Amino acid sequence: MPGKQPDTPIVMKLEQNRNIMNERIGVDQSFDIGFRTLTILDHEVNVYYVTGLCETPIIVELMRQLFEMNERTDESTDVFQHIKNDIPHQQVEVVTSIDKCITQLLSGLIVIFVEGHTEAFIVDVRSYPGRTPEEPDTEKVIRGSRDGYTENIIENTALTRRRIRDERLRHEIMQVGSRSKTDICLSYIQDVADPGLIELIKEEIKNIDIDGLSMADKTLEEYLVHQGRNPFPLVRYTERPDVAASHLFEGHVLIMVDTSPSTIITPTTYFHHVQHAEEFRQSPAVGTFVRWVRFFGIIASVFLLPLWLLFVMQPDLLPAPLSFVGPNEESSIPVIYQILLADLGLEMLRIAAIHTPTPLSTAMGLIAAVLIGQIAIDVGMFIPEVILYVAVSAIGSYATPSYELSVANKMSRVAMVIFVAFFGIKGVVIGMTAYILLLAHTKSFNTPYLWPFLPFNAKAAIQIVLRMSMPSLKVRPSIVHPQNNQRQR
Repeated sequence: MPGKQPDTPIVMKLEQNRNIMNERIGVDQSFDIGFRTLTILDHEVNVYYVTGLCETPIIVELMRQLFEMNERTDESTDVFQHIKNDIPHQQVEVVTSIDKCITQLLSGLIVIFVEGHTEAFIVDVRSYPGRTPEEPDTEKVIRGSRDGYTENIIENTALTRRRIRDERLRHEIMQVGSRSKTDICLSYIQDVADPGLIELIKEEIKNIDIDGLSMADKTLEEYLVHQGRNPFPLVRYTERPDVAASHLFEGHVLIMVDTSPSTIITPTTYFHHVQHAEEFRQSPAVGTFVRWVRFFGIIASVFLLPLWLLFVMQPDLLPAPLSFVGPNEESSIPVIYQILLADLGLEMLRIAAIHTPTPLSTAMGLIAAVLIGQIAIDVGMFIPEVILYVAVSAIGSYATPSYELSVANKMSRVAMVIFVAFFGIKGVVIGMTAYILLLAHTKSFNTPYLWPFLPFNAKAAIQIVLRMSMPSLKVRPSIVHPQNNQRQR
């Protein structure tokens, strides 16, 4: 990072090291920074830890093991070697930099300084507070695993490793943020993922110059993909370990951020955002049916309202069998304003549901649907058809697996409705063309957003339209440029 200061070395005088630690992390000021001075084999030893990130029994056990070294009867009194050889914990690292000591200490590890030595021990005993793995609310399935990622990055890598017991699975840890020093894990299968993509993501992460990732994975995403004003999601989020493992097998690269239960999947296309784990938990025929229903809902969420408004404005475009489409009642408020108000009202209802305590959300829904909606129709503010078509569009939005994509489609729908109101049938052409051109122009990590339709790939396109059986999927998607194209049996 620009302006990065050189590391501060550990010196032999323990008092100098202690003064630096006190000045840098405020041992005397922060109550959660634990500090003990011990005498081991006639040498002074300083132990540092963060009380909230280490379990008390483990700290007590570590100190007991240090005190037991005083009972040694052999001639050797090299306390440094005794600590190095006798601490039975799973990971013990020797470092020479106070900066690394501080970073690891604040990550939940124990740091041990020894008088007369320019090296320190870092013992990994971290135990992050958090919830147990549970099924994500937004990715539920009828049949399948009920575990999900949590805010603990160590637990998340273990959930992934449990499903991929391959020695070539790599979890590379990095840190971002000069103040937050947030842990970021890059996950990929070494002989499958594209090395160029891995290096590109690493370089992008290394070039991030910020004091902290306040919003964890979302902040990181904005640095990686440089989205700008494009509303469509350029990475996919998942909280399901089975979904993450499936993408790793295909050759994708995953990015996990500590404190976030969502894992970033790269690269992704538009059609990655419309897939759901439920399709793969059912038979291919049922999965295909579910997928088609979902596609219909997504198409309706974007194009139903603009087309209905066009037929209301120009009923002569309707064929005779569809002559019933259109308002049967008159209203003093133009239909375009009714659509925009109803659509905005539903969005406000969705936002209110997020901020409403669960026991009150049901009552709020009844009030909105029964009282506000029905009374608005009775007083003539809305005609019933507007409520019907806005509701169908909203249901299509909720059927979209990716929340980010559903909001982007909602924005596109509102824009098309306005185009139709101003330009009629020309507005439909302009809106649909602009929608498709924006998607075609979009790329995520140099990956075409509309692949496999633009550019066209027949075999991959069939897999989008139909949910194929797993034994028939013998080739990995070419869009991720896998090193090993054939799936291993």
